[in-house]
Amino acid sequence: MTSCPNSLSIDIETYSSVDLSKSGTYRYVESDDFEILLFGFSVNGSDVQVVDLANGEMIPPAILSMLTDDNVIKYAFNASFERICLSKFLGYPTGIYLNPASWRCTMVASAYLGLPLSLQGVGTVLSLDKQKLSEGKDLIKYFCVPCTPTKSNGGRTRNLPMHDSKKWSEFKKYNLRDVETEMEIKEKLKNFPVPKSVWDEYYIDQVINDRGVLLDIELVDCAIKIDTLSRDKLISLMKELTSIDNPNSVIQLKEWLLQNNVETDDLSKKTVEKLKEVNDNSVVGEVLSLRQQLSKSSLKKYQTMKNVVCSDGRARGMFQFYGANRTGRWAGRLIQVQNLPRNYLDDLVEVRDLIKSFNIKALNMLYDNIPDILSQLIRTAFIPKEGYKFIVSDFSSIEARVLAWYADEAWRIAAFKRGEDIYCASASQMFGVPVVKSGVNSHLRQKGKIAELALGYGGSVGALKAMGAIEMGLTEDELEPLVKIWRMSNPSIVQFWWDIDRIVINVVRNKTFDEAYGLRFEYRSGILQITLPSGRMLSYIKPKIELNQFGSECVSYEGIGPSKKWERIQSYGPKFVENIVQATARDILAFALLNLKRYEVVMHIHDEVVIEVKDEDLESINKLMRITPSWAKGLILDADGFITEFYRKD
Repeated sequence: MTSCPNSLSIDIETYSSVDLSKSGTYRYVESDDFEILLFGFSVNGSDVQVVDLANGEMIPPAILSMLTDDNVIKYAFNASFERICLSKFLGYPTGIYLNPASWRCTMVASAYLGLPLSLQGVGTVLSLDKQKLSEGKDLIKYFCVPCTPTKSNGGRTRNLPMHDSKKWSEFKKYNLRDVETEMEIKEKLKNFPVPKSVWDEYYIDQVINDRGVLLDIELVDCAIKIDTLSRDKLISLMKELTSIDNPNSVIQLKEWLLQNNVETDDLSKKTVEKLKEVNDNSVVGEVLSLRQQLSKSSLKKYQTMKNVVCSDGRARGMFQFYGANRTGRWAGRLIQVQNLPRNYLDDLVEVRDLIKSFNIKALNMLYDNIPDILSQLIRTAFIPKEGYKFIVSDFSSIEARVLAWYADEAWRIAAFKRGEDIYCASASQMFGVPVVKSGVNSHLRQKGKIAELALGYGGSVGALKAMGAIEMGLTEDELEPLVKIWRMSNPSIVQFWWDIDRIVINVVRNKTFDEAYGLRFEYRSGILQITLPSGRMLSYIKPKIELNQFGSECVSYEGIGPSKKWERIQSYGPKFVENIVQATARDILAFALLNLKRYEVVMHIHDEVVIEVKDEDLESINKLMRITPSWAKGLILDADGFITEFYRKD
């Protein structure tokens, strides 16, 4: 991030009675009581100043002018928050926001280097001189959110500066320090600049987040009401069958099951399904079936939709740019569209009409499992604006294509050129017979599918099980041979794994660099960097060589681990390959989003884009999706899609 002669570093403190964590920034700023309390800023790296807006101070006119000047680069940590809040402060209406083209997010710059997604976390890892003040959480809780009325505070629901002048003074210091911390991060990272191409992607991301997507609030409201009635009925039935006080209690239900000769350590989704199969056609089976229906956590998404929807009916801020900082992929926020239940119903239109007309009698007559029906309809709550439709287009087997391209696995590349189903092609290669979907040897396709899903990144029997191999009908005895035959059928991919493993260990051990497979590996300033063909880098902080649980050498590094905490993580060749392939697939999606910028993209989910269109121009969209970036010569892409009146899986 290079210095700019006209730059502004910003941090703000705000108040709103809307819960930011549940509703997101866009809905947060729409509250009637939203206001900016403190505005900390620095011009061109000068000393930080704090404007006390809560006590009547005014932002200088020259600074206000800089906010709307696209020639002035604005820096902030999690810059979208500052940009959206300041848009509201400046009087912009819902749906209109400050131009993101002139904003740079130091959180993105930190994530690009593999650092945490929090200001405090980055400050700790970088050992900054001016780190975020730890007392900030208490001050934010005191001034930025409503307080509980009590006798001691006179029954008020909000704390103002006059209620504790000492805390307010500390809060101003906290605001000032946040700007200083952000500026120091920017200085620390200047030798690792984010490429312009990534900032171009960030701009597109912000435009998509600002645009949002329309919600069918009528459907959402009716679904919430029907779910409430359905849950009450299910709980009542469970009470009748079990006589326990709280059917939602895991402890009470486990005790009841034990009394009925069913012992279990947990009541997870998989466990309940297995127990139900064993105890089918019994009271226990009926109770477990009710438990399954009650535990449909996906239905909470309807309430989340209610929480986040803006005054114009659109949900915004659902995509976190660089949310997965190991690969740079997007992460879901709020409604979490990357994790929506699939829909299998053939009559989605009719069911939606029944829900919206609140025809509970018909629903109960036609369907046994109302929670499941409501779950399948979650996707359909996303709708295009009046007079428009959605085009949904997605890449076909994008990770499998990228993996084959890197490894130069010839039979796979040939199969993609011929437009073959990769699961059938894989099964055919593995078993040496033709496999056709719904045709000759079609029973082998399932084995090809599970192998493809589980084994591409060094997975073995455990990966097959985690992917649901047993549930798909495979036996324990088939798993180990399946792993062996897949690896024998994909020698170039296996070679790719272990070449990357060897290269990474050598680069870290000797603090050197190497190039292979169109990738550059370099140890630089205590960071392992892998430069992708796109020019984007993957960064691994403080790598070192150590022994893994099997006594073999591996590379470990510092990052956000499974515990969601900053910790040391062990890795090896196939895992680095997974990062490389997923990061490259992410770059292809980003390239497609840039190509589609003249269209109104409202969502993107993994390898799929959703576009709001007035004219049904499906093939033009698919053609743009199929364009191979110049840096990916030889990579065969394919995309297909459909037109729909609401979001769904085809």
